[in-house]
Amino acid sequence: MADYFTHFSCLLDVGTSENAARALDLYNRLSDVGASEEPPSEGFLLSIQPEHGGTQLWMRDDITGDPERLIQFVKHCATEFGLTGRWGFQYANTCSKPRLDGFGGGAHVLDLASGETVDWIYTDGWLAETIADAGDRI
Repeated sequence: MADYFTHFSCLLDVGTSENAARALDLYNRLSDVGASEEPPSEGFLLSIQPEHGGTQLWMRDDITGDPERLIQFVKHCATEFGLTGRWGFQYANTCSKPRLDGFGGGAHVLDLASGETVDWIYTDGWLAETIADAGDRI
């Protein structure tokens, strides 16, 4: 049996160390909601590391993570702390065994002020579409 994983590691600058501390409370509330879902969300880890400064949140997977949960959290932080500009992250999908559908990834960019997606890509869909457009087979 193969195990599937989603990996990511990214930073979000929330402006002040006070906001970073408040973001930990937001994270805990979101984690509680994710844990109560059926099936539970994989979530992600969050910390404030000295090497990233006191205003940046380091968000990453443990064994596997949930990019959608990460996006929801960043949107909450953007609203709560009045963040602006663009923020994005990339992720990798991996598998414990060689599988045709076991590897890929993507990237997502948000406009923090509006919470809207600026652009995104998912490589599995992109690859299949690009090959299909050329009339070739995967």
